[in-house]
Amino acid sequence: MPVQLQGSHSGDDHGDEARIEVVPLIDIMFFLLASFMMVSLSMTQLNRVPINLPEASTGVADSKVPPFQITIDPAGVITWDSKVVTLSEITTRLQKEAAPSESRVLISADADSRHKVVLEVLNAVRAAGIEKVSFESKTPQP
Repeated sequence: MPVQLQGSHSGDDHGDEARIEVVPLIDIMFFLLASFMMVSLSMTQLNRVPINLPEASTGVADSKVPPFQITIDPAGVITWDSKVVTLSEITTRLQKEAAPSESRVLISADADSRHKVVLEVLNAVRAAGIEKVSFESKTPQP
């Protein structure tokens, strides 16, 4: 007669099968997802070109976000989607990606940027056939 030790299983008795608890794994996945979202949102703010917008008290707030935003920093460097571009690249890219009658462009120029650079960007946008152009400004503080 074989001796049965406590905790040992015979061939007929399978005992409790091991199983993976799914609920704690789901909790961890939600935590990782939320953490990833927060980090990626903070990184998009870091990639923005720092500019000091001019004030305009007569401006109208636009609720629609235009699909094309071009930024001009104080040194006159032109960026689009955080990448430095030339005037000819602006025209070429807008001609490829934009529908002239429907597309809008938002120009965000620093208050200290040269007027000449802003006009050159405006001319490049118009050369692509875009007629709807807005300038970003901030509301004056009381």
